[in-house]
Amino acid sequence: MFNGNNMKKKETVNMSSYKLSDFHKKILKKDSMANKYMNESNLNYFRNLLEKHRDHLIKKIGKSTIQMQNRSVNFPDPIDRAVQEESFNLELKNRNRDHKLIQKIEKTLKKFKEKNFGYCENCGIEIGIQRLKARPTADLCIDCKTVEEIKERQKIG
Repeated sequence: MFNGNNMKKKETVNMSSYKLSDFHKKILKKDSMANKYMNESNLNYFRNLLEKHRDHLIKKIGKSTIQMQNRSVNFPDPIDRAVQEESFNLELKNRNRDHKLIQKIEKTLKKFKEKNFGYCENCGIEIGIQRLKARPTADLCIDCKTVEEIKERQKIG
């Protein structure tokens, strides 16, 4: 092959004629696995998982709103009213928690567009497939999350 700048012939090496040691095979295998970490298949899997979970939560919130409106009765007995109010309070807490989770899912879905899903926000290393399967909205790798939790405990305690 000729390079236009210096007109010297570049040597190409045929790697198939070389025998690789076990050590080098492991390094190549790790490199190829690293390239496959967030391949298109994994990205589609997690995107679909997050979208389905978000849609499920939105439907759940809609159903709970309708149920609360249908169950709204003005009971003459104060104990019955207190039970109903407590039930509504629990339902509102659950809806609030679900709403926060929807926001976190939306934030995570934006990472797909930015092409940084699956990587730690603090240090930039891979979060890990197993961790993402357990918590698809994870922002931090396990090491950074552990450090964050230790710092939080030190502030509280």
